[in-house]
This record gives sequence, C-alpha cells and structure tokens, in this order.
Amino acid sequence: MLNINYPKIEKKEFPNLQLNLVEPINKLNLRGKSRDFFTKVGKILSIMLPTESNTSTTIKNISALWLSPDEWMIYGKDIDNNLKLSLETEISKLNIGSVTDVSDQWVLINLDGKNVFEVLSKGSPFDFNKFKNTKNIIIQTLLNHIDVILHHNDTNNIDLFVRKSFSEHLWLWINDSSRFL
Repeated sequence: MLNINYPKIEKKEFPNLQLNLVEPINKLNLRGKSRDFFTKVGKILSIMLPTESNTSTTIKNISALWLSPDEWMIYGKDIDNNLKLSLETEISKLNIGSVTDVSDQWVLINLDGKNVFEVLSKGSPFDFNKFKNTKNIIIQTLLNHIDVILHHNDTNNIDLFVRKSFSEHLWLWINDSSRFL
C-alpha cells in the first residue's frame, strides 16, 4: 500500500445520520473467470465470490463485491500483506487472473442512520426503493455527478466507495445535503 495521506474527513453526526471515514482499509481488485481462479480465491480468502450481479458476500471482516462478470472488489480489516501476497502468488503469477491493490485509489465512507437514503436520493439518479430493503447488495452509480460504489451492509448502513481525487468534494456535498433533512 502506498503511503499517501488520506483526505481530511472528520466524523460527522446529523439527526438520524452519521458519516465516518473508514480508513485505512485494504482493498483489492480481483479479475478472473476460470474454475481454478474461483477455487484458489475461495481457499485463500475462505469466501465464495458472488456470481450474481450487484451482490456481495461477507464473512468475518472480509467482503467481496461483484463489479462485473469477471471483476470483484475485496475489502476488509483482515486483508493484510500476507493474504495479498498469497493471492498474487496463486493467481497473478500463475496467469489465472489478476490481483491489483486499489487501497489508495478508493476512499471508504460509512453512512449510517435513518436518513441515509434521503441524502443519497438528493444527488443520484438511482431509484433506492428496492436497494434500501435488500442487504448485501451493491450498486455502481453517480452521486453528485461522481462515480461511486455503494455496498448496503445492513439496515440503513452503507459503505460508499469514491475515488480519492473526488472524496473531499463528495464529503462536502454530503455534509451540505445532510444539514437540510
């Protein structure tokens, strides 16, 4: 992981909404589609990669997010350098798939509370009606004209991934939008 400063984002609390930067946390992008790829990832991470679109799998402190038919983002507190090295050795070096560390590319912001979907609806064209009632689902959408990945962890609890270069701008927008609920 690169040693780059994270954005200056402080925990905020509004009525029925808490915003929190969840950093640093390791994030890996996995790509592959062979049976060997799925077997090796499953053995190393002790997790089955989701194969249904816009779903996720979470075991202990590791989550796997489906991004496309052959692409997943893996993130969590239990992803360390040893796990990353095992994945690179067993997948990338054997040309079964690819493993890319994207920890410094994506910033993770957790939104928690009853007003989460009201804030998200203010800046996104996505219809959150089905999304807010389904746990372990993910979407890739726009929020205030910025690409984001949203992972619905639990009732009214969202992990929002935004590219680092847009994170402070989006954080300010979320703060402004949260004041008027």
